[in-house]
Amino acid sequence: MIYTRQIRVEFNHCDPAGIVFYPRYFEMTNSVAENFFRDVVQLPYEEMMARGGGVPTARLEVTFHAPSRLGDLLDWRMQVLRLGGSSLDLSIEAQGADRKRVSVALTLVNVNAKGRPQPWSDEVRQRITTFIEAE
Repeated sequence: MIYTRQIRVEFNHCDPAGIVFYPRYFEMTNSVAENFFRDVVQLPYEEMMARGGGVPTARLEVTFHAPSRLGDLLDWRMQVLRLGGSSLDLSIEAQGADRKRVSVALTLVNVNAKGRPQPWSDEVRQRITTFIEAE
């Protein structure tokens, strides 16, 4: 199953040349993952943080394919590649009107209040598994 989200390139995403400044892609990537947890997993980041936990990024690998410009509408597509004991491997891509702009492979780790990996709850694991298996 693929989780999708559209993000329009705004002024705050751009450098003086009017193209996305590369760290802003990381913010957009995080927005896709955060909204996946809100929409699909039904566990908003603010709930995780209120409990003292979270899902920080442990690994990030990026390929920049083409620049994105102010006003471009990017179609973000996220796929869960692997659900581990306390981790989640994701593939995220942004497509512009004409071509792929960026692709990202990342690993999120479920952590407790001390910042240590903790297993996914049965409820969260089931929701992610249901998403993975949906066609």
